[in-house]
Amino acid sequence: MKIKIKVIVHLFFLTVGALGIFLVSHAQSENKVSVNDLNRTYLPSKVPDRVILNLSDEPLKSVAVNWRTSVQEKNGEVQWAEATVGTGFLDQVKTKKANSEFLSVRHDENPTIESYYHAATISDLEPGKSYVYRVGYGEFWSEWFQFDMPDPSERGLTFFYFGDAQNGVRDHWSRLLRQAYLRHPQIDFSLHAGDLINRYNNDFEWGEWFGAGGFIHATVPSMMTPGNHEYGKDEQLSPQWRPQFNLPLNGPAGTEETCYQVNFPHVKMISLNAEEIEESPYLKQKQVEWLDSILTHDSREWTVITIHHPFYSTKDNRDNKDLRKHFKPLMDKHQVDLVLQGHDHGYGRGMVGASENGDITEVQAGEEGTMYVVSMAGIKMYEVLDLPWMQRRASLTQMYQLIHVSLEGVLSFEAYTADGNLYDAFELHKGPDGKNKRIDKIPDIPEYLESRK
Repeated sequence: MKIKIKVIVHLFFLTVGALGIFLVSHAQSENKVSVNDLNRTYLPSKVPDRVILNLSDEPLKSVAVNWRTSVQEKNGEVQWAEATVGTGFLDQVKTKKANSEFLSVRHDENPTIESYYHAATISDLEPGKSYVYRVGYGEFWSEWFQFDMPDPSERGLTFFYFGDAQNGVRDHWSRLLRQAYLRHPQIDFSLHAGDLINRYNNDFEWGEWFGAGGFIHATVPSMMTPGNHEYGKDEQLSPQWRPQFNLPLNGPAGTEETCYQVNFPHVKMISLNAEEIEESPYLKQKQVEWLDSILTHDSREWTVITIHHPFYSTKDNRDNKDLRKHFKPLMDKHQVDLVLQGHDHGYGRGMVGASENGDITEVQAGEEGTMYVVSMAGIKMYEVLDLPWMQRRASLTQMYQLIHVSLEGVLSFEAYTADGNLYDAFELHKGPDGKNKRIDKIPDIPEYLESRK
């Protein structure tokens, strides 16, 4: 009798085990992929991850923060205080409840990822002061991060500009970003000109982007504009974009957190949504009207625009004539100073005036007008043609740019290679009439036009 019971029990557990194996196999078959050891590091947990600061629409008074948790943590809070020499700030901590949003994302090569994204604004801040903050809820919190508020009245404004990251984000873009921060830690924010990742809804690729930036994302505010790789084949914006970023909502309806402005006292930063310009005549016109309005009624000494698709491409088969047709007249009318772009995976910059309206192979760079820059930050690189609109160019070169806008009417621009060497530099000196005089400060090295390692 005992032997029969043992046999029955044994058969029971064998059956349960076989059923479990079947269910696991079936689930993996349904998801088409199992999570490998590397990608496990990008799965959400109760402890906050993907912490990032974004510029707010009041950049001298507040900063926006986002983070992610697993579905077990549905609530979120941010705590902050002015930084002190030790832990004395703990006696002055303020707490604010976050807006929390559930997100379920499925990519063909990944299992379904479910999580909560949390967004909050840290407010009542003062220019030039240092603050600490942490995010979380209950027993699960991030570390305390420290950041500095910009103070343009004392030191102007300094920021990074990065072209496409897109490929090799974990392995290679991380080096460029960290090199930039290592060499120039006293910056006010970072600007990303689109194509942050390669596949718009691949959550593990987003995990690589956040992992590559780490504490830099959490301590240096960012602004970003979407590229074509932030959109799917159905022309839908990445489902992660708005939950994981916390960008201003002051653009045209239908372009929320993709077309917006951030106003500093002497600099207006603008993001235009190039993908909606290409795909939606309605939203293109809305962006034209909005841009004309804010530059007419709320101008600043300096205007810097970021857009993913270039006005002037570095290859003639990537020309964007429709973009120029609708938006270049506004660049000329409002004497826009600088346009920062991506998409072409090469480096080129040139000053193009109002009189230059021909084909991309005909437009000549000159001594006045808007400075247009195309750059790349990742390892997907294309060769750059010798087109007349460019005054400096580079092929197959990873770069980041450092831009400083002073209080003395000077905008300085420096382009560095991934190994930290200066490759290109210029200054724009603002005249009483609003026009800029360009002063090239190109280092005495030849243009990089051939394949290098």
